[in-house]
Amino acid sequence: MATDIEIAALIGRVALRDRAGLAALYAAVSPKLFSVCLRILKDRADAEDALQEIFVKIWQRADRFAASGASPLGWLVAVARNQAIDLMRARKPVADSIDETWDIADAALDPETTTVLKGEGKRIDRCMEELESERASAVRSAYVEGLSYQELADRHGVPLNTVRTWLRRSLLKLRECLDR
Repeated sequence: MATDIEIAALIGRVALRDRAGLAALYAAVSPKLFSVCLRILKDRADAEDALQEIFVKIWQRADRFAASGASPLGWLVAVARNQAIDLMRARKPVADSIDETWDIADAALDPETTTVLKGEGKRIDRCMEELESERASAVRSAYVEGLSYQELADRHGVPLNTVRTWLRRSLLKLRECLDR
């Protein structure tokens, strides 16, 4: 694995549209980025597709690296992680609400289990109503729709750490409510 200084230099070359720099960057970091994709997607073909898209994004966005202030490998891993998550979201349908996630019928479930699950869904809904509407919306968006913290911050117009705090405190309140 190349050092951070070497990787940063290669990203700088890519920002200048140096194709040889992109090839060298690929050789240096593609195994690591591929493993990130494979861990998230759990499918080799999807991970290979994601890796190709990652390097297209790196080619397009390398000039943004210097402004990010991140470590070079950390920045590349974040690009890879986000691309893999985007691909995963694109391939599975998203429920519009928590209610819909509990309405999924499973023929293998007996009536007692079905009743228990519906009761749990109602308990979660009741506890969600105890949260402030903006916090409840953030929880639903994060855990039902699968939005990232950054997407939530952009949607609500608040800093990233505020979203993290909202979600952490909301989950603690939900746990407290469900334990009653």
